[in-house]
Amino acid sequence: MANGFGPNRPRRVVYRAVMSVPREGRIDLETVSLSTLEWGPRGGPLALCLHGYPDTAWTWRHLGPALGERGWRVIAPFTRGYAPSSIPSDGSYHIGALMDDAVGIHTAVDADDSAVLIGHDWGSVTSNGLAAHRDSPFGRVVSMAVPPAPAFVPRRSPSELLAVPRLLATQLPRSWYMLFNQLPRVPERSLDRLIPHLWRRWSPGYDAGEDLEHVAAALKSTASRTAALGYYRAALRPFPRPPARYRHWQSALLQAPTVPMLYLHGDDDGCMTPRYADRVQAALPAGSRVARIPRAGHFLHLEQPETVNRLVLDFVGEG
Repeated sequence: MANGFGPNRPRRVVYRAVMSVPREGRIDLETVSLSTLEWGPRGGPLALCLHGYPDTAWTWRHLGPALGERGWRVIAPFTRGYAPSSIPSDGSYHIGALMDDAVGIHTAVDADDSAVLIGHDWGSVTSNGLAAHRDSPFGRVVSMAVPPAPAFVPRRSPSELLAVPRLLATQLPRSWYMLFNQLPRVPERSLDRLIPHLWRRWSPGYDAGEDLEHVAAALKSTASRTAALGYYRAALRPFPRPPARYRHWQSALLQAPTVPMLYLHGDDDGCMTPRYADRVQAALPAGSRVARIPRAGHFLHLEQPETVNRLVLDFVGEG
Protein backbone atom coordinates (compact mmCIF):
# COMPACT_ATOMS: atom_id res chain seq x y z
CA MET A 1 0.00 0.00 0.00
CA ALA A 2 1.43 3.40 -0.91
CA ASN A 3 1.61 6.14 1.70
CA GLY A 4 3.53 9.28 2.59
CA PHE A 5 6.43 7.26 4.01
CA GLY A 6 6.83 4.71 1.22
CA PRO A 7 5.56 1.13 0.73
CA ASN A 8 4.29 -1.03 3.55
CA ARG A 9 3.77 -4.77 3.09
CA PRO A 10 1.34 -6.40 5.51
CA ARG A 11 1.73 -10.05 6.46
CA ARG A 12 -1.57 -10.60 8.23
CA VAL A 13 -5.13 -9.34 7.98
CA VAL A 14 -6.08 -7.05 10.84
CA TYR A 15 -9.54 -6.16 12.11
CA ARG A 16 -10.99 -2.99 10.59
CA ALA A 17 -13.81 -1.29 12.50
CA VAL A 18 -16.50 0.92 11.04
CA MET A 19 -15.65 4.24 12.65
CA SER A 20 -17.62 7.39 13.27
CA VAL A 21 -16.19 10.62 11.91
CA PRO A 22 -14.61 12.67 14.71
CA ARG A 23 -15.21 16.32 15.36
CA GLU A 24 -12.18 18.53 14.87
CA GLY A 25 -11.35 21.01 17.60
CA ARG A 26 -8.69 23.36 18.93
CA ILE A 27 -7.57 24.00 22.49
CA ASP A 28 -5.31 26.99 23.10
CA LEU A 29 -2.97 26.63 26.07
CA GLU A 30 -0.39 29.09 27.36
CA THR A 31 2.54 27.87 25.24
CA VAL A 32 0.91 25.74 22.53
CA SER A 33 -2.27 25.45 20.47
CA LEU A 34 -3.43 21.85 20.17
CA SER A 35 -5.62 20.49 17.39
CA THR A 36 -7.91 17.69 18.53
CA LEU A 37 -10.13 14.89 17.32
CA GLU A 38 -13.22 14.38 19.47
CA TRP A 39 -15.98 11.81 19.88
CA GLY A 40 -18.97 11.53 22.18
CA PRO A 41 -21.19 14.11 23.91
CA ARG A 42 -19.63 17.48 24.68
CA GLY A 43 -21.19 17.34 28.14
CA GLY A 44 -19.82 13.91 29.04
CA PRO A 45 -16.93 13.23 31.45
CA LEU A 46 -13.50 13.65 29.89
CA ALA A 47 -11.53 10.77 28.39
CA LEU A 48 -8.23 12.30 27.27
CA CYS A 49 -6.29 10.12 24.81
CA LEU A 50 -2.60 10.82 24.14
CA HIS A 51 -0.68 9.34 21.21
CA GLY A 52 3.00 8.47 20.97
CA TYR A 53 5.77 8.33 18.35
CA PRO A 54 5.64 8.02 15.42
CA ASP A 55 1.89 8.41 15.50
CA THR A 56 -0.98 10.91 15.63
CA ALA A 57 -4.37 11.49 17.24
CA TRP A 58 -5.86 9.26 14.53
CA THR A 59 -4.44 6.29 16.44
CA TRP A 60 -7.59 6.51 18.61
CA ARG A 61 -9.98 6.03 15.69
CA HIS A 62 -11.17 2.68 17.15
CA LEU A 63 -11.22 3.40 20.88
CA GLY A 64 -12.51 6.98 20.57
CA PRO A 65 -15.91 6.09 19.06
CA ALA A 66 -16.33 3.18 21.49
CA LEU A 67 -15.78 5.49 24.47
CA GLY A 68 -18.03 8.13 22.91
CA GLU A 69 -20.87 5.63 22.61
CA ARG A 70 -20.54 4.96 26.35
CA GLY A 71 -21.06 8.65 27.11
CA TRP A 72 -17.47 9.84 27.42
CA ARG A 73 -16.31 13.10 25.89
CA VAL A 74 -13.22 11.86 24.11
CA ILE A 75 -10.49 14.36 23.28
CA ALA A 76 -7.43 13.16 21.36
CA PRO A 77 -4.92 15.97 20.74
CA PHE A 78 -2.10 16.03 18.27
CA THR A 79 0.55 16.52 20.93
CA ARG A 80 2.84 19.53 20.90
CA GLY A 81 4.73 19.93 17.65
CA TYR A 82 2.71 17.40 15.65
CA ALA A 83 0.80 19.25 12.93
CA PRO A 84 -1.81 20.61 12.82
CA SER A 85 -0.97 21.48 16.46
CA SER A 86 1.51 24.33 16.81
CA ILE A 87 5.19 24.35 17.65
CA PRO A 88 5.30 25.32 21.35
CA SER A 89 6.47 28.86 21.99
CA ASP A 90 8.76 27.75 24.84
CA GLY A 91 10.45 25.07 22.71
CA SER A 92 10.11 22.50 25.50
CA TYR A 93 9.49 18.83 24.75
CA HIS A 94 10.18 17.58 28.26
CA ILE A 95 7.83 15.00 29.73
CA GLY A 96 6.76 17.63 32.25
CA ALA A 97 5.57 19.79 29.34
CA LEU A 98 3.46 16.92 28.01
CA MET A 99 2.02 16.39 31.49
CA ASP A 100 1.30 20.11 31.80
CA ASP A 101 -0.52 20.06 28.44
CA ALA A 102 -2.72 17.17 29.62
CA VAL A 103 -3.62 19.03 32.81
CA GLY A 104 -4.17 22.19 30.76
CA ILE A 105 -6.71 20.41 28.54
CA HIS A 106 -8.49 19.10 31.65
CA THR A 107 -8.76 22.68 32.93
CA ALA A 108 -9.72 24.16 29.56
CA VAL A 109 -12.77 21.90 29.20
CA ASP A 110 -13.76 22.28 32.87
CA ALA A 111 -13.42 18.55 33.58
CA ASP A 112 -13.62 17.04 37.07
CA ASP A 113 -12.03 14.12 38.92
CA SER A 114 -14.12 11.60 37.00
CA ALA A 115 -11.83 12.22 34.01
CA VAL A 116 -9.73 9.35 32.71
CA LEU A 117 -6.35 9.60 31.00
CA ILE A 118 -5.39 7.11 28.28
CA GLY A 119 -1.92 7.03 26.78
CA HIS A 120 0.18 5.02 24.35
CA ASP A 121 4.00 5.19 23.98
CA TRP A 122 4.94 8.82 24.84
CA GLY A 123 1.31 9.27 25.83
CA SER A 124 1.86 6.35 28.19
CA VAL A 125 4.96 7.97 29.68
CA THR A 126 2.86 11.09 30.26
CA SER A 127 0.01 9.06 31.75
CA ASN A 128 2.35 7.09 34.01
CA GLY A 129 3.76 10.31 35.43
CA LEU A 130 0.35 11.82 36.08
CA ALA A 131 -0.89 8.56 37.62
CA ALA A 132 1.82 9.02 40.25
CA HIS A 133 1.52 12.78 40.86
CA ARG A 134 -0.38 14.05 43.89
CA ASP A 135 -1.76 17.02 41.92
CA SER A 136 -3.08 15.06 38.96
CA PRO A 137 -6.77 15.72 38.24
CA PHE A 138 -7.33 12.30 36.62
CA GLY A 139 -9.12 9.63 38.66
CA ARG A 140 -8.13 6.64 36.51
CA VAL A 141 -5.39 5.96 33.99
CA VAL A 142 -4.97 3.54 31.09
CA SER A 143 -1.37 3.05 29.97
CA MET A 144 -0.23 1.07 26.92
CA ALA A 145 3.13 -0.26 25.73
CA VAL A 146 5.43 1.63 28.15
CA PRO A 147 5.22 0.56 31.81
CA PRO A 148 5.54 2.82 34.85
CA ALA A 149 9.12 3.48 35.95
CA PRO A 150 9.13 1.07 38.95
CA ALA A 151 8.80 -1.85 36.52
CA PHE A 152 12.36 -1.11 35.36
CA VAL A 153 13.85 -1.09 38.87
CA PRO A 154 15.01 -4.28 40.63
CA ARG A 155 13.18 -5.22 43.79
CA ARG A 156 15.20 -6.28 46.83
CA SER A 157 15.89 -9.93 46.16
CA PRO A 158 18.83 -11.87 44.70
CA SER A 159 16.73 -13.11 41.80
CA GLU A 160 15.77 -9.55 40.90
CA LEU A 161 19.41 -8.48 40.78
CA LEU A 162 19.87 -11.03 38.00
CA ALA A 163 16.52 -10.57 36.26
CA VAL A 164 16.77 -6.83 35.62
CA PRO A 165 20.19 -6.89 33.86
CA ARG A 166 18.90 -9.72 31.67
CA LEU A 167 15.84 -7.70 30.76
CA LEU A 168 18.01 -4.69 30.02
CA ALA A 169 20.19 -6.78 27.73
CA THR A 170 17.03 -7.80 25.84
CA GLN A 171 15.73 -4.24 25.65
CA LEU A 172 18.83 -2.31 24.64
CA PRO A 173 18.98 -3.61 21.04
CA ARG A 174 15.36 -2.49 20.62
CA SER A 175 16.15 1.02 21.87
CA TRP A 176 18.90 1.95 19.41
CA TYR A 177 16.66 4.53 17.73
CA MET A 178 16.61 6.62 20.92
CA LEU A 179 20.37 7.19 20.61
CA PHE A 180 20.11 7.71 16.85
CA ASN A 181 17.53 10.46 17.47
CA GLN A 182 20.14 12.41 19.45
CA LEU A 183 22.12 13.17 16.30
CA PRO A 184 21.73 16.64 14.79
CA ARG A 185 19.75 16.96 11.53
CA VAL A 186 20.37 13.40 10.29
CA PRO A 187 17.28 11.90 11.99
CA GLU A 188 15.04 14.62 10.55
CA ARG A 189 16.22 13.71 7.04
CA SER A 190 15.87 9.98 7.71
CA LEU A 191 12.27 9.83 8.90
CA ASP A 192 10.84 8.91 5.49
CA ARG A 193 12.69 5.59 5.76
CA LEU A 194 12.94 5.22 9.53
CA ILE A 195 9.27 5.58 10.45
CA PRO A 196 7.93 2.79 8.17
CA HIS A 197 10.80 0.60 9.42
CA LEU A 198 9.84 1.20 13.05
CA TRP A 199 6.18 0.39 12.44
CA ARG A 200 7.17 -2.87 10.71
CA ARG A 201 9.54 -3.87 13.49
CA TRP A 202 7.35 -2.78 16.37
CA SER A 203 4.09 -4.31 15.10
CA PRO A 204 5.09 -7.17 12.79
CA GLY A 205 2.50 -7.94 10.14
CA TYR A 206 0.25 -4.96 10.82
CA ASP A 207 -0.81 -2.95 7.77
CA ALA A 208 0.14 0.57 8.84
CA GLY A 209 -0.65 2.24 5.52
CA GLU A 210 -3.40 4.50 6.87
CA ASP A 211 -1.38 5.38 9.97
CA LEU A 212 1.71 6.25 7.96
CA GLU A 213 -0.30 8.66 5.83
CA HIS A 214 -1.45 10.48 8.96
CA VAL A 215 2.09 10.55 10.37
CA ALA A 216 3.46 11.90 7.08
CA ALA A 217 0.96 14.77 7.22
CA ALA A 218 1.75 15.51 10.88
CA LEU A 219 5.52 15.51 10.31
CA LYS A 220 5.63 17.13 6.88
CA SER A 221 7.67 20.16 7.95
CA THR A 222 11.20 20.13 9.33
CA ALA A 223 9.96 22.02 12.39
CA SER A 224 7.44 19.29 13.22
CA ARG A 225 10.04 16.57 12.66
CA THR A 226 12.42 18.33 15.00
CA ALA A 227 9.60 18.65 17.54
CA ALA A 228 8.79 14.92 17.44
CA LEU A 229 12.47 14.04 17.84
CA GLY A 230 12.71 16.68 20.55
CA TYR A 231 10.81 14.38 22.94
CA TYR A 232 13.77 11.97 22.83
CA ARG A 233 16.38 14.70 23.00
CA ALA A 234 14.77 16.36 26.01
CA ALA A 235 14.46 13.00 27.80
CA LEU A 236 18.13 12.03 27.45
CA ARG A 237 19.92 15.37 27.66
CA PRO A 238 20.52 17.22 30.94
CA PHE A 239 20.29 20.66 29.32
CA PRO A 240 18.36 22.80 28.84
CA ARG A 241 16.48 22.12 32.04
CA PRO A 242 12.68 22.31 31.80
CA PRO A 243 10.92 25.38 33.21
CA ALA A 244 9.92 25.18 36.87
CA ARG A 245 6.26 24.44 36.08
CA TYR A 246 7.32 21.38 34.10
CA ARG A 247 9.81 20.27 36.75
CA HIS A 248 6.87 20.25 39.17
CA TRP A 249 5.16 17.57 37.09
CA GLN A 250 8.34 15.64 36.30
CA SER A 251 9.02 15.16 39.99
CA ALA A 252 6.72 12.11 39.94
CA LEU A 253 8.19 10.33 36.91
CA LEU A 254 10.04 7.65 38.89
CA GLN A 255 7.26 7.07 41.39
CA ALA A 256 4.62 4.34 41.42
CA PRO A 257 1.05 5.16 40.35
CA THR A 258 -1.34 6.08 43.14
CA VAL A 259 -4.61 5.94 41.18
CA PRO A 260 -6.08 2.77 39.63
CA MET A 261 -4.39 1.89 36.35
CA LEU A 262 -5.11 -0.49 33.51
CA TYR A 263 -1.82 -1.47 31.89
CA LEU A 264 -1.86 -3.19 28.47
CA HIS A 265 1.05 -4.59 26.45
CA GLY A 266 1.18 -6.49 23.16
CA ASP A 267 2.70 -9.98 23.25
CA ASP A 268 4.58 -9.30 19.98
CA ASP A 269 5.83 -5.81 20.85
CA GLY A 270 9.07 -5.17 18.97
CA CYS A 271 9.75 -1.85 20.68
CA MET A 272 9.38 -2.59 24.40
CA THR A 273 9.91 -6.19 25.44
CA PRO A 274 6.62 -7.61 26.77
CA ARG A 275 8.53 -9.21 29.66
CA TYR A 276 8.35 -5.83 31.39
CA ALA A 277 4.57 -6.17 31.53
CA ASP A 278 5.00 -9.06 33.96
CA ARG A 279 6.62 -6.65 36.42
CA VAL A 280 3.94 -3.96 36.38
CA GLN A 281 1.30 -5.38 38.74
CA ALA A 282 3.58 -5.16 41.78
CA ALA A 283 3.93 -1.39 41.23
CA LEU A 284 0.20 -0.64 40.94
CA PRO A 285 -2.37 0.31 43.62
CA ALA A 286 -5.56 -1.56 44.47
CA GLY A 287 -8.16 -1.61 41.71
CA SER A 288 -5.53 -1.85 38.96
CA ARG A 289 -5.29 -4.46 36.21
CA VAL A 290 -2.60 -5.71 33.82
CA ALA A 291 -3.14 -7.62 30.57
CA ARG A 292 -0.93 -8.83 27.75
CA ILE A 293 -2.68 -8.80 24.37
CA PRO A 294 -2.12 -11.85 22.14
CA ARG A 295 -1.37 -11.32 18.44
CA ALA A 296 -0.54 -7.66 19.00
CA GLY A 297 2.67 -5.67 18.81
CA HIS A 298 3.49 -2.16 19.97
CA PHE A 299 0.38 -0.57 18.43
CA LEU A 300 -1.92 -3.04 20.19
CA HIS A 301 -4.96 -0.72 20.21
CA LEU A 302 -4.85 -0.66 16.39
CA GLU A 303 -3.97 -4.32 15.88
CA GLN A 304 -6.53 -5.81 18.28
CA PRO A 305 -9.10 -3.03 18.78
CA GLU A 306 -11.96 -5.28 19.83
CA THR A 307 -9.92 -6.77 22.69
CA VAL A 308 -8.39 -3.47 23.77
CA ASN A 309 -11.72 -1.61 23.56
CA ARG A 310 -13.41 -4.23 25.73
CA LEU A 311 -10.70 -4.09 28.40
CA VAL A 312 -10.68 -0.30 28.48
CA LEU A 313 -14.48 0.00 28.60
CA ASP A 314 -14.69 -2.58 31.36
CA PHE A 315 -12.12 -0.62 33.35
CA VAL A 316 -13.46 2.91 32.94
CA GLY A 317 -17.18 2.08 32.87
CA GLU A 318 -19.94 4.33 31.58
CA GLY A 319 -19.34 8.01 31.01
